[in-house]
Amino acid sequence: MIDKSTKDLLQRITEAIERMSPPEDKQTPLDEADAYIWHPKTKRLEPVLDINRININLLKGINQIRDILHENTLRFVSGYPANNALLWGARGMGKSSLIKAVHGTINEAQPKSLLLIEIHREDIHTLPQLLGKLKNSKRKSILFCDDLSFETDDATYKSLKAILEGGIEGRPTNTIFYATSNRRHLMARNMIENEQQNAIHPNESVDESISLSDRFGLWLGFHPCDQKTYLEIIRGYVNYYSIEISEDQLKQQAMEWSVTRGARSGRVAWQFVQDLAGQNKKTLNTKE
Repeated sequence: MIDKSTKDLLQRITEAIERMSPPEDKQTPLDEADAYIWHPKTKRLEPVLDINRININLLKGINQIRDILHENTLRFVSGYPANNALLWGARGMGKSSLIKAVHGTINEAQPKSLLLIEIHREDIHTLPQLLGKLKNSKRKSILFCDDLSFETDDATYKSLKAILEGGIEGRPTNTIFYATSNRRHLMARNMIENEQQNAIHPNESVDESISLSDRFGLWLGFHPCDQKTYLEIIRGYVNYYSIEISEDQLKQQAMEWSVTRGARSGRVAWQFVQDLAGQNKKTLNTKE
């Protein structure tokens, strides 16, 4: 028999352990929303009921890339083989916007067919936990990581390689991984060069470093925006949101805006349109 004092002590120990390691939240039903954010500390998928995205037709200058990613995603949703995708290249040219727009377009045509689940860069090492939650889901999921890259002494990329391809269990067939990055090989040049200098066989070290990007079957490159495309993007927004302005004024103000920013890109174009809409007391609905 356990005396009362021992029983009380055991109870206090049990309660202390439970406070240190709280029980896992109940599984979030994956029919609550079309998008979720992964929170690994609580092992919870937070539903996103209002997705911040733009109409796919407003993404200019990336027609071929748009069609490739849409077709790949459509095959995935239809149960056919599809590739993980890395969208890399120039800042502000619509990499993450395209992923969200493709997701929205497919769900518009086939309601509730596809989930978009965002995982933050710093949580990549928890992907196995997330995949464990998703593998028995009836809905297919895009795992989306924005601005994926790795710095010196960051070994997370090695575990990601096994998750994308090469692990014993492999990626569940109801999931696909889409990432955006400003770097084609996801790593800083000095990180690759340092590994090359310190390796006994430099070429093998470089191959090891860049082989992560090889795990993505689709490499979709986004390039800097020329003036023609920049103005085309702005005209698309102005027409879509019915902002009244003459063509000459639009071109003049748009060019002045790009000069003050020192760049032309889809992001700079959108920032100009926001300013223009504000001047004209026009609201912009960016949640579709």
